[in-house]
Amino acid sequence: MPLPDTMFCAQQIHIPPELPDILKQFTKAAIRTQPTDVLQWSAGYFSALSKGDPLPVKERVELPVATQKTDSGLTRGLLKVLHKQLSHKKIVDLRELQQKWKTLCLPVETLGFILRMDPMEEDTVEWMKFFSLACSMLGGTLHSAMKHACEILTEDPEGGPARIPFETFSFIFTYLSGLDEDRPETETNLFLSNLEDSVVSRKDGMIGVSDFFIEDKKKYRSA
Repeated sequence: MPLPDTMFCAQQIHIPPELPDILKQFTKAAIRTQPTDVLQWSAGYFSALSKGDPLPVKERVELPVATQKTDSGLTRGLLKVLHKQLSHKKIVDLRELQQKWKTLCLPVETLGFILRMDPMEEDTVEWMKFFSLACSMLGGTLHSAMKHACEILTEDPEGGPARIPFETFSFIFTYLSGLDEDRPETETNLFLSNLEDSVVSRKDGMIGVSDFFIEDKKKYRSA
């Protein structure tokens, strides 16, 4: 004899009070981040949420312009998400980086290409070096890479001077410059020295995007 259909009324169904807000925030996050694989991204989102980790969520929707998105799939917004998730660690386990990368639906080929730009330890990655290489992939040129780095790392509001500590700027610039065999180390040191003398001493140890582009123009005018 078939069982009768079970009937429920509103009084019988318990809806967790936090559920509507969780789903609302999840929906907003998905819209801002625009993942190419919603299911894969969702798994990473709720895993991070359950652990109290930084969420794989962009701050805002990125416009599909050439300067922000390349054939690599990597964008400034996605790199900023990775930085928020991993920058608290100086050395990152490669498996963790691969998992975060996968959650953001980024091509594994792009990750492999970045890692081959400057081969590191087999199972670990020095985060700021990886971050610098990723900025280089976004920017194409050294100065474009530095612009991306400043705009990702700054605590200034969007559209502001995008200032970062000169120490951080110097580390990234020196590291990326050192990978260019055609750029003498003396040229890098002179550029940073002039930049520190002309800008940093007047701005509490901070440097913005316009500052180093101005210094670079001065260099070419004097050449």
